[in-house]
Parts: sequence; C-alpha cells; structure tokens
Amino acid sequence: MSTVDAAGQHEEGEYGRAAKRLKTEERAGETKAEEREEREEGEEELEEGEDSDSGSLPGNGESAVGNRARWSASQYGAGRRDNGEDSHRISPSPVVHVRGLCEAVVEADLIDALEKFGSICYVMMMPFKRQALVEFSAVESADRCVSCGAKEPVYIAGQQAYFNYSTSKRITRPTNADNPNSGNKVLLLSIQNPLYPITTDVLYTVCNPIGSVLRIVIFKRNGIQAMVEFESVQCAQKAKAALNGADIYAGCCTLKIEYARPTRLNVIKNDNESWDYTKPYLVRRDRGKGRQRQAILGEHPSSYSDNGYGPPCPLLPLPGNSRYKLTSVDVPDMVSYPLPQSSSSYSGHAPSSVAMVSGLHPSKMNCTRIFNLFCLYGNIEKVKFMKSVPGTALVEMGDEYAVDRAITHLNSIKVFGKRLNVCVSKQHAVIPSQVFELEDGSSSYKDFAMTRNNRFSSAGQASKNIIQPPSAVLHYYNVPPCISQDHLLRLCTEHDVPGFVKFKMFDAKPSSKTISGLLEFDSKTEAVEVLTVLNHYQIRIPNGSNPYTLKLCFSTSSHL
Repeated sequence: MSTVDAAGQHEEGEYGRAAKRLKTEERAGETKAEEREEREEGEEELEEGEDSDSGSLPGNGESAVGNRARWSASQYGAGRRDNGEDSHRISPSPVVHVRGLCEAVVEADLIDALEKFGSICYVMMMPFKRQALVEFSAVESADRCVSCGAKEPVYIAGQQAYFNYSTSKRITRPTNADNPNSGNKVLLLSIQNPLYPITTDVLYTVCNPIGSVLRIVIFKRNGIQAMVEFESVQCAQKAKAALNGADIYAGCCTLKIEYARPTRLNVIKNDNESWDYTKPYLVRRDRGKGRQRQAILGEHPSSYSDNGYGPPCPLLPLPGNSRYKLTSVDVPDMVSYPLPQSSSSYSGHAPSSVAMVSGLHPSKMNCTRIFNLFCLYGNIEKVKFMKSVPGTALVEMGDEYAVDRAITHLNSIKVFGKRLNVCVSKQHAVIPSQVFELEDGSSSYKDFAMTRNNRFSSAGQASKNIIQPPSAVLHYYNVPPCISQDHLLRLCTEHDVPGFVKFKMFDAKPSSKTISGLLEFDSKTEAVEVLTVLNHYQIRIPNGSNPYTLKLCFSTSSHL
C-alpha cells in the first residue's frame, strides 16, 4: 500500500490477513464435493478457452457445464443428474445451489427472482462459473425454490436457472454482518480478471452512486482486493446487492463482494491506493525530516495533476440491459465511468508500453523465456537485453495497461533464484541497437510482433484470458492426447526444471484433438520456472505433420 510508515504497514497487514481468512472461510462454506466439481468446471470454462485451435476446450461456458454436470430441471428435486444415474441424494437444506446463470447477473437479480419463495439472508456469487449459493432463512423456502424449479422454468435476469440443495446447511461468512440488525458497513471487494488498473477513483466512481462512500483501501496481495467503508450498513447492503458479480469494465474487472471483518478503515494518506473522503486534504507527513524548507513558488504545477484526479469525466448512460438497472434496488440511471489509467500515469511519468526488467539470471534468462512469462499479461512486441546494464532487459508490450498488469503480478517474484524488479521504462519503444550474444548463445534482441503465441491479439482472444497472479498450479492445454503424465515429467527432467507433484487431466470429448489439465508444484517459484522454460514448447509426435505448441498459464486453483 501507499501508506508506507509503520502504522500504514500494520494497517495493510491487518487488511491482508483479514482478506486471506475470508477466502479460507468462503471455501469452507461449500462442501468438498461441490467445490471440487465447481473447480473442475470452472477451470475448463475459464482457462481452457485461450487457444481457439485447442479442440478440448469448450466453446462457451454452457458447453463446459453441459459436458460434465448439466442438471435437468425435472430431476432437481430428486437429486438426479440428466444421465439418469442416481447421484447421492442431498437432504433438504436452507442453502440452494444455483447454476446456469447468465454472465450479466448480479446478486440483486437473484434476490429479485427468488425472494418470492421466502426470505433470503445471504448470497455468495461465483461469477466466472455462472453459479451462486443462496441461503434462505428457512428450509421450507429453499424447498419451495427447488420444487418450483423442478416443475417449471425459473428465470433469473431473463435466463432459465437450475436449482438443487447444497450439502451445506449455512454459507460460512466472516461475521454476522448479513444480519440487518448487526450489519457491517465495510465491504471486501475482490477484483477478478483485472485487465485494467484499479484505483480509489475507479472504485469510488462505481460505488458512491449507490451509497455514500467514506473510505477506500486497496491492497495487492493474492490479486487485487479492496475494502470500501460506506456511510451506513444499509448503503453497504445496497452496494453488495447491486454490484456483486458485476464487471467494472466490459468483460473484465469482475467484482466479488463479501462483508469485511473490520468495522472501520484507518487511512493515513489520500492517493490512488487509499482515500478518506471525510478528509479530502489528508497528506502523509514524512517522518524524521523535521521542518521543511520554504518553497519560493510552492508546489510544482505538475503535482496538482499527479494523483490523476482531474475533472470528472462525463456521465455515461447505462444500456437498457445493464446489470445496474435493478427494480429492487435504488440505483441511479447514470453512472460515471473514468477511462482506465495505468499506474504510470499516477507516478509522475508519462504512460509507456515498455517495461524495464532487472534481476534476470545471466545464463538462464533470454528473450524467449521473458516472452513466455510476460505474455500472460499482454502482447509482447519486442524484447532487448541492455548491454550496459547486465541482467536487465526492456520489454515492449501492446499498451501501457499490459505493462501495468505485468508490474502488478510479476514485480518481486523469484525466477531462478533471483528476484525480478519490474517497472515502467522511460523509453516509449524498443530499438534494436547494440545487439550482442547472451551467455546461452541466443541474441540479445528478438521481435515477437508477428508470433501466433501472443494471447491478446484480438478482443475475442483477450477476453478469454484470465489474468492470474503466479501460483503453484499450472494449467496446461493444447497438448496431443497421446501425451501422458510420464511424458510431461520427462519433459521437465530434460529441461532441468522441477517436476510436478500432482497431475490432473480434464475429461475431453472423444473427438477432441487436444487435452488439457493441471500440474501442481511444491512452490510458486518452481511453477514460475517451469512456465518460463516450457511455455510454447513444440511437442512433435510420430507421423504428425505439425508440432503441438504446449501452452501454460497460472491456474485459478490453489491446489489439486
């Protein structure tokens, strides 16, 4: 966080720990059977769509769900699947598992459609999986919901949804803040697939039209998360209902919202990562500097715009099918959306599409391996090692947003025992000058502009990429069906990288030309090194005309 003094560091640690506890308790709210089934479906639905020529990948979320666990409305009440097999009968529960939701659905849509069955006390959204858990106040209400869904279509936000009992009797949450009588006015926002930078200005613009926002704190541990303190519990409840499951920007920056543990946020500096709107002129006082020298002309003129808070941008009308236009929640017809800005625009430097990477291993890193790692966060145009600064390279990416994503997720990670430092370069383009030979014999400069391995070349392709921080689990895809677990282990051994400890292959259609799955490693560092070396490795098979390009990315699963 930007609150860099001792109090601020303590504050960030407290918020970070709270978020981590919340994530653990969310998983406890669903049974292991449900979680495993949903995670498998989610992996196929979210990550496997990156490569259009991967035959094992579903074309859309509906097919992913349909292949593995499509539920029949006429069989929900009996706890049966549509293949006629008698799965484990689930006893009635106040918690209902909802599937088949449309991409635009938010929490308020579920409440609007299901409150006719009885009082709803909690909703947990799973936006990328198009699923949700809904907890009714009484099991009789859940029974009416499941029974009705088995007899006739129940529509949520204009699309038919499917229902079954959850094996959980209650959705676990960190506090009793969902109870209107003992609520919490602080919300925890997890921003999933953050293609664009998330700042206090962005969150304020999204949240404040629904309820008065007092304070915001953003932290970047385990992805992008934020806590937003509202003026009242009622404002927080309205914001959670209206925004839970919504996209800040079209197709990305999806909000997953829960009630936070803290009941008040402590902000000591107003900037793009923390802001107290009750103290608009709050400035951090530098410690140990004593009295400041008098400045003849005061602040430099550029300092007035460094924080990025210029005149508000015009209000954009919401489309007719917008998820923000709700009947049960008082949401304004107009919401102000700022144009996305990169972190470089807040740092006093002009935005640049070039990243500078230092701390590179002199013999194990080259242009191709930098591409293998950085291509997960944006297109790569050119990579050039700097002769005058050993272990440092310039990476020209598709735009400044890609640079910002790379900095957010790759700065300070360890690769081959050395910690990377990723920052915005002052250069605005990479020029192929002073080309020399690296220690491994490869060129210090390489142009990747025309490679097919760039994953953000079109809007459709980019929307299928899930921006994920490094993790110990890798998702592999575009692999020929003849490749086994032993083949992949041998591949790791041959390239002198750590082997995986757990292996999982996703079910594929009989006609599929490729397979996909998950590889778990002992640590995040090992997974990063394997991805850096083996991503885009060419797999040749006997009598095959063209090689298969092994593709790797970080998984949304934390373990297998």
